[in-house]
Amino acid sequence: METTIFGETPTGEVANLFTLRNTNGLIVKVTNYGAAIIQVHVPDRDGKLDDITLGFDDLPGYLNNDPFFGVVAGRYANRIAKGQFKLNGKDYRLAINNGPNHLHGGTTGFNKRFWSAVALNEEGKEGVRLTYESPDREEGYPGKVTTQIDYTLNESNELRIEYQAVSDTPTPINLTNHAYWNLGGEGSGHIGDHELTLNADLYTPVDETLIPTGEIRCVNETPLDFRNPTKIGDRIANVGHEPNGYDHNFVLNKSEIGAIELAATVRHEASGRRMEVWTSEPGIQLYTANFLDGSHRGKSGTPYEQQHGFCLECQHFPDSPNHPHFPSTTLRPETVYRQTTIHRFSNDG
Repeated sequence: METTIFGETPTGEVANLFTLRNTNGLIVKVTNYGAAIIQVHVPDRDGKLDDITLGFDDLPGYLNNDPFFGVVAGRYANRIAKGQFKLNGKDYRLAINNGPNHLHGGTTGFNKRFWSAVALNEEGKEGVRLTYESPDREEGYPGKVTTQIDYTLNESNELRIEYQAVSDTPTPINLTNHAYWNLGGEGSGHIGDHELTLNADLYTPVDETLIPTGEIRCVNETPLDFRNPTKIGDRIANVGHEPNGYDHNFVLNKSEIGAIELAATVRHEASGRRMEVWTSEPGIQLYTANFLDGSHRGKSGTPYEQQHGFCLECQHFPDSPNHPHFPSTTLRPETVYRQTTIHRFSNDG
């Protein structure tokens, strides 16, 4: 693994860049600022490498990373209604940073923290282990939480993300990586031509502020039915949210709780690239970059416009602390939070 300096903050903190490679030509670059995936280079059917994840060339872009390009969102990925929840009879209030709600851990979540890093070297794979200790009441959350994330790349063209966390008191936790993908290459434009399959019969409907209503509905005869391969752009105009596009949590079909199973497959006809997403999580959020507006200029120098990328965020359901019938996100001192998500890359060349 190659380690270089990615940049320095105005206060003198240094971010490093860790480069992982395999013998098939894949390249993954990760930084310890925000535990962010910076680059993922994957060959197309002709062997041409392209970076297929949106982001910035240097650290300053990530210091003002409002779209959460590539970072780990936490302590709680996605939304918590009005930044409030009750746990063990006690009320907690979190930072409000998304309309009336709490989003992705608050104003200074895991995405804006420096993580400690050590190299991982094992036969057939290499990677980096990132660790962050979140103090009690950070962003309003109870308990001191220590989180460890392993990014590894293996010879099967799998980018594997393994999460662990422990807490000294009960607290909600829900982690995900917020990479934006475009299999045609970062900066190549709209992702409507990407063909998506989701292993999900159900989804969680939301209100006008994107908070789950508590219902769990079938995707049948809705624009959210991706059980068979469907281009993302085919029905995106019929989703009915403002701004228009997908921003939905799907309930994954699971054979057993915590099993690492195929959640999503994405194929891009023009390049021949394919990405499978496998996860132990019960849900996956499809987000089609609805809030990008051209104000962010990416690594290619191209302005990122609406729907120039898509996210597949493996996670528990949004606002679970306020919906007891959703899978629990409470981490207790006697347990360990564990999650595994795998991105497997291939092409039809």
